[in-house]
Amino acid sequence: MKPIITASACASESAGPRPPVLLDVRWQLGGPHGRPDYEAGHLPGAVFVDLDTELAGPAGSGGRHPLPDPEDFGAVMRRAGVGQDTPVVVYDGGQGWAAARAWWLLRWTGHRDVRVLDGGLAAWVGELSTEIPRPPEGDFRPKPGALPTLDADGAADFARSGLLLDARAAERYRGDVEPIDRVGGHIPGAVSAPTAQNVDEDGRFLPAERLAARFTALGAEESADGVGVYCGSGVSGAHEVLALEVAGFRGVLYPGSWSEWSADEGRPVATGPEPQ
Repeated sequence: MKPIITASACASESAGPRPPVLLDVRWQLGGPHGRPDYEAGHLPGAVFVDLDTELAGPAGSGGRHPLPDPEDFGAVMRRAGVGQDTPVVVYDGGQGWAAARAWWLLRWTGHRDVRVLDGGLAAWVGELSTEIPRPPEGDFRPKPGALPTLDADGAADFARSGLLLDARAAERYRGDVEPIDRVGGHIPGAVSAPTAQNVDEDGRFLPAERLAARFTALGAEESADGVGVYCGSGVSGAHEVLALEVAGFRGVLYPGSWSEWSADEGRPVATGPEPQ
């Protein structure tokens, strides 16, 4: 199953005999809360899920957006109507990061039928609703570990012996600026691969063949154990993992990402462009 779905296909499935559960996960890093935008208009039947409190655990030594407790996450999904076998479509405001985070968490906890709305809410051409749905409770029970993850040591190993991609903007990778974390720079040996280059000007994913060419040029085919990915706190990195899947590669997320790595003063930090 493809991990993304077009707006027209989503509308068709929503009107069909087996409609997907729709999750609205609008979120902006450092921006206003997404709930008011959701209440002003959302896909009919969509349930709002908050990234900071429901798709992440409390910030701390594990980074700004550590993985949520699986049981807590399962309760949120059941409240939204997610069942073991119900299809799920997640969307955000168009950037795709938050939707990819929800997609990755559902996949990591064992759900097998979840897709991201390509282009997010901006791609939707139907009417929006202000009605707050109360779906019947689902029966989804998380089984974490269905997707592999990396810890800090594992990320360092990938950088040395495989391919570790840094999904942040290039200026943060180089250490030119660091607006959030303790220090700027990147994990030594990581390769810069900004998430923004996976999509077109409308926020839709590039065709699979173009993504495959991009990741192949970065060395994905030579990385035998998949492609390691990190970002600032495990959100945009999930988008990179999604892009890798569209391209036919297996991405392995480091959930703690730079917010965890850089908080440990014992971890090495590299700055500047990639070595040639």
